[in-house]
Amino acid sequence: MRNEQGSEERRGSAQDVTYRWLKGHIAGLPRQEGSFLTEVGVAEAAGTSRTPVREALLRLQAEGVVQIVPKKGAFVPPISDSEVQAVMQARGLVEDWCVRQVTPIVEGLAEDLDRLVTEQEDLSEDPVAFIDCDRAFHRTIVRRAGNQVLADFYESLRERQVRMGLHAVASAEDRVRTVLDEHAAIVSAIRSGEAERAAHAVSAHLASTLATLNLPAIVDWGSHAGGSGPVVAS
Repeated sequence: MRNEQGSEERRGSAQDVTYRWLKGHIAGLPRQEGSFLTEVGVAEAAGTSRTPVREALLRLQAEGVVQIVPKKGAFVPPISDSEVQAVMQARGLVEDWCVRQVTPIVEGLAEDLDRLVTEQEDLSEDPVAFIDCDRAFHRTIVRRAGNQVLADFYESLRERQVRMGLHAVASAEDRVRTVLDEHAAIVSAIRSGEAERAAHAVSAHLASTLATLNLPAIVDWGSHAGGSGPVVAS
């Protein structure tokens, strides 16, 4: 019984290591080019066996990061500029509305976000964990707004955001520090209770993400999200 349990733990650990290796590797691939990965190639590069590679690839397929093609391997699809624009524009609309809802009324939110910023800073040397924490930061704001329909829609964008976020962190030398500073600015604005200031901080953060991906910012009108001025969605 103990041997079986120990075997399962080692297998899970190998899968997790391979999963994280794959995410880091995929982050470094050219965003606008498709690539194929093979179980054998990944196993050799990651220093593991093919079984955890297969399991990690299935996990990534479930997240929408890769597409497994029988007898060929796992295909990492390209991410077009138009897809980035569409996904980030949707993020901007949702996050603008949500941060305006939570800023004046949600108690304890700033403290919860402060803890996530501190945790994210501790993860600055681990791009995959850093992006996971980044997503938790934004998800917390969206969920605390209390609109389950918007929260579910926002979560549906998650798969597309993973590789974009990893690519943004990997492609800019000082991006980690910039993200932390921008998150701190969002927390400060929420703590102030000024909804307009908080919405502006979120917009500035998302616009800088698009700039990191070498794409122009998209300007929407805040009236779509309940505001009164332009909102930069990214």
